[in-house]
Amino acid sequence: MAFDSLTEKLQNIFKNLRSKGRLTEEDVKEALKEIKRALLAADVNFKVVKDFIKSVQERAIGQDVMNGLNPGQMVIKIVNEELVKLMGSETTEIKLQPGSAVTVIMMAGLQGAGKTTTTAKLAGKYKLKGKKPLLVACDVYRPAAIKQLQVNGEKQGVEVFAMGDNHKPANIAKAALEHAQKNGNNIVILDTAGRLHIDEDMMEELQEIKETVTVHQTILVIDAMTGQDAVNVAKEFHEKAGIDGVIVTKLDGDTRGGAALSVKAVTGKPILYVGMGEKLSDLEQFYPDRMASRILGMGDVLTLIEKAEAEIDEEKAKQMAQKMKKNQFDFEDYLESISQMKNMGGLGSIMSMMPGLGGMGGMGKMKGLDDEQTAQAEKSMARMEAMIHSMTPQERRDPDLLNPSRKHRIARGAGVDISEVNRMVKQFGEMKKLMKMIGKGGRKGKFRLPF
Repeated sequence: MAFDSLTEKLQNIFKNLRSKGRLTEEDVKEALKEIKRALLAADVNFKVVKDFIKSVQERAIGQDVMNGLNPGQMVIKIVNEELVKLMGSETTEIKLQPGSAVTVIMMAGLQGAGKTTTTAKLAGKYKLKGKKPLLVACDVYRPAAIKQLQVNGEKQGVEVFAMGDNHKPANIAKAALEHAQKNGNNIVILDTAGRLHIDEDMMEELQEIKETVTVHQTILVIDAMTGQDAVNVAKEFHEKAGIDGVIVTKLDGDTRGGAALSVKAVTGKPILYVGMGEKLSDLEQFYPDRMASRILGMGDVLTLIEKAEAEIDEEKAKQMAQKMKKNQFDFEDYLESISQMKNMGGLGSIMSMMPGLGGMGGMGKMKGLDDEQTAQAEKSMARMEAMIHSMTPQERRDPDLLNPSRKHRIARGAGVDISEVNRMVKQFGEMKKLMKMIGKGGRKGKFRLPF
């Protein structure tokens, strides 16, 4: 996950700071040198790093900090506050036109940044908020770009306006706006063409669209995996075409993440959303304070709660809780809990948001586990799911039916060894015993379910 390496390095630096009762000026300067190296290794813009370290140093080397009761903790607090400031301090929304007026949003970016998918994701967000968005296919060059937008629009339940690839994008935008005004669409999102690199033709096309229709917001989509190049792209786009905000994609990937830390400082424009997965729902509002917290390995409980509220069926969760209390939890419920966890982004995503469980890397690794071990845990869960799917409905509801011959059949169906089936059944039995004890309040009332 993005920032894994940076988080690990920062946590080690902070651990060293906390271990010292008193801090000298030299201790702070040495820690800041380490932080500087860590940020540069994460591909954060050099000038941004220089200014960041200067700001932290000015605040950290002062009498209030050095002579405080917990100077190490104070330095960490300052780093956190400056990190939030670096990324924009406040969460920024895309500005919409008041009342029933139509808002035109133009999406721009290079090829491969995930612009078309992000455009559909954004439309889905607005639909959930009660808006009536219209997606507009203005990429007339890339093969299958129009079809891709139509497929994603259909998945989101959002109308797509297309005129094929024989019209100028500016004319398509004009016709789409007229269509929106006649049909009650209050948000028009233009999916413009990307290029392999920034060129004059691309910029002229964006300008032509702006001259033909009133574009209220120009949003640039950049790929976090391109690192420092993404920041350079953002700077050039802003200088030549003018942008109002940025969406950073692929922040869930194996990337150093420096773009997310640099783009606001370099362009002066806020990050609005971040793409955290392949699913059309994997577009998260960007909160600078929450991102800083995740980078520093402090977790992100608020985002985790929001994900749970959005993805977990409340009624099913209540039913499952009651079943646990009555010791009626079966493999059907186990399967449902795995499904809900996957809806929230999987084990790694959940652990990354839990304070202290971001662990070694903070943005996806479980505490004490490296990338490979975390991947193994995910694979183990997938095998468990396959084994449950290989059971009959009766076996799922009554695990006591699982005799040796049934277990052999399940193992064959799931493509695993019989020992894995035995291990899972044993673990499930132990879990049920624990739930029974918790449900009854345990010895001397030590255990109680928080329902």
